[in-house]
Amino acid sequence: MTSRNLQIAVIQMVSTADYHENTETAKRLVIEAAQAGNNIVVLPEYFCYMGLHERDKYEYVEQHKNGKLQTMLSTLAKEYGVWIVAGTHPIESDEPARPYGRCYIYDDQGEVITWYDKIHLFDVKIADSKGSYCESAMTKAGDKVVCFNTPWGMIGVAVCYDLRFPELFRQQVEAGCEIMILPAAFTYKTGEKHWKVLIQARAIENLCYFVASAQGGTHQNGRETWGHSCIVSPWGETLAERANGEGFVQAELDRKALKELRRSFPVLKHRKLLT
Repeated sequence: MTSRNLQIAVIQMVSTADYHENTETAKRLVIEAAQAGNNIVVLPEYFCYMGLHERDKYEYVEQHKNGKLQTMLSTLAKEYGVWIVAGTHPIESDEPARPYGRCYIYDDQGEVITWYDKIHLFDVKIADSKGSYCESAMTKAGDKVVCFNTPWGMIGVAVCYDLRFPELFRQQVEAGCEIMILPAAFTYKTGEKHWKVLIQARAIENLCYFVASAQGGTHQNGRETWGHSCIVSPWGETLAERANGEGFVQAELDRKALKELRRSFPVLKHRKLLT
């Protein structure tokens, strides 16, 4: 692996109940981000579909490594020479009524190098227009922490609600991660209170760059998402951010500066677990 810097973009969307419209929007934004010189492009959770009802997603469930959407993403990555962290879309599991919320990672040759199934599922009550969420009723949880090697170092991937569980990200950093990527669709209510502070905490406590791609706006199904897709430094500084609406922001991640910070401020080596 080289020590060269990474140029990375986070895409923000306001996905609709029109699958074709969403995939065309995602395709356009990936191309724009790639043409802007980015090495990796990150899509948000549910980028391909935000249905009027949760059950509507069943129409678009794909088999593992076999589906129109996966073919589109692979082709995009290869044609534009860009890595894609592909948000999430439903992939069949051994329970037909509970597909995985899966994030595929494509390299710049269009190959799937790994995938992550969302571990922590959003089963909560919130004082918003929907009132309650029970993601586990129609989604099967994953059970593996995922990191992957790139020309810019080791990267860890998680999804949305995972952000609230610091032990997941500590496992990633112990595996050698320097960058953490999070596709998300945070609710407006929880995002307003917790989104940025949680991202900054995960970046600071792990001395990692944190890259978060979100849904950001009011959707056809009435759901409101917080947006504020952002890229945060290991010191907790915001390098790029988009408040709401579709588009993308980008930043350069300085690996040399990160390594120097970890040497001069070796908090990761100072951790002590007392029994």
